[in-house]
Amino acid sequence: MDRERENRRLYGRAQGHKLSARQQALVDEMLPGLDWPDEGPVDPAALLPGFTAHVLEIGFGASEHLIGQAARALETGFLGIEPFLNGVAKALTGIEAQGLKNVRVKRGDARDELERMPDAVFDQVYLLFPDPWPKSRHAKRRFVQPDTAGHLARVLKPGGRLRVATDVRVYADWALPLLLDRPELDWTAERADDWRTNPADHIVTRYQSKHLGDIDPVFMDFRRAA
Repeated sequence: MDRERENRRLYGRAQGHKLSARQQALVDEMLPGLDWPDEGPVDPAALLPGFTAHVLEIGFGASEHLIGQAARALETGFLGIEPFLNGVAKALTGIEAQGLKNVRVKRGDARDELERMPDAVFDQVYLLFPDPWPKSRHAKRRFVQPDTAGHLARVLKPGGRLRVATDVRVYADWALPLLLDRPELDWTAERADDWRTNPADHIVTRYQSKHLGDIDPVFMDFRRAA
């Protein structure tokens, strides 16, 4: 596994525009207290003790969904993983502005972090609008793969929920069969509107509102079997 990690490459940009002085100060001063070590197990109950439930968001982007969900569920602990420095800086800004004590964030590769997480530790996992890598030759760069689908199922508690959303048809056609292939996951959709409309608890972000994909958003909600 260590050799496999060493051979991994994280595609896409690591940073965009230069951080503002305030954002850089948050990264330098605040992030170390909200991050977690690069080695050893990643147990949300140990990182955020005392909370009734724990949620993971993978690739939180500009952090609007992560911060919004955390702000309206203060009794729940949230872990967010994002490789893009500017996204991490925006999350720190939101955490500070709202005085949130129930969020920890890490700048890193969520594939590595998932492998370090114990079984059955999250009540909810979000993977919202990941980079679709639409060209077929880039399919192996997509986050949902047979191994990551297995880890997504594994870290959920019995009855826990997984939500994968995309507005790119090729990604939906790729990810759904891989997730349906996991015997631990039950797709909760019963009719088309269950996956074609925003779920009641969803927070629409500015990214989603831009309609950059080639289809309307698709929400693939799964429940971990007991």
